[in-house]
Amino acid sequence: MSALKLKNPIVFFDLETTGTNIGTDRIVEICLLKISPNGQEDLIKRRVNPEMKISKEASEITGIKDEDVKDCPTFKEIAQEIVSFIEGCDFAGFNSNRFDVPVLCEELHRAEVKIDLHKRKFIDVQAIYHKKEQRTLSAAYKFYCGKDLLNAHGAEADTVATYEVLKAQIDQYDDLENDVEFLSKYSSFNNNVDFAGTMIYNEKGEEVFNIGKHKGQLVRDVLKREPAYLSWVLNNKFTADTKEMLIKIKNSMVSTK
Repeated sequence: MSALKLKNPIVFFDLETTGTNIGTDRIVEICLLKISPNGQEDLIKRRVNPEMKISKEASEITGIKDEDVKDCPTFKEIAQEIVSFIEGCDFAGFNSNRFDVPVLCEELHRAEVKIDLHKRKFIDVQAIYHKKEQRTLSAAYKFYCGKDLLNAHGAEADTVATYEVLKAQIDQYDDLENDVEFLSKYSSFNNNVDFAGTMIYNEKGEEVFNIGKHKGQLVRDVLKREPAYLSWVLNNKFTADTKEMLIKIKNSMVSTK
């Protein structure tokens, strides 16, 4: 199985959460596997007190119940450890671009820890898999690695399996380059402005809304035409990252007048 060709360290990670809402649900378990350019592997796994109830559906999938995490540290208490571990790293996961990355970003915002993840590259192994085979992580692990995924939906098992699947995908497909920038672009469905995908870049590199009544419209045009729309977004349940990126766009409009 090919080793990844890396310019920067890359962190494979998986989150178990209280539910599936990226704006309001919280992390209950996080696992990060850092691969350094020299091949060194470092792994940390932490259970987290989410400071809210875990949904019945989430507990049924992960096996993690409220009593399992009530004495664990909050995310804010481990945030600096997480940031120190991921500083300067690119990221990879399974369905991570649509879920794990925006959820992690929200937790970091809540913890008031400063780190600019927008400058990093992101590989979504599920996106590669779906473009090639259309299946789940357990099926991907069986298909590419020839092994059954034990303890599926545990953060550590899913994290390690995702790392192994990506290396096997590189070996299997001749058109997949062993290059983080290539894999990041290949595994992206949209060129997102914010991690939640509320805004994306069009072919000209301009920000456009990707959801709601303004979908497909230039963000700058909407903000000029409806100045109150920014306030509406800021006062509703959009992610903190979405709000921050929208403010940056608004501020850039003012500075270029």
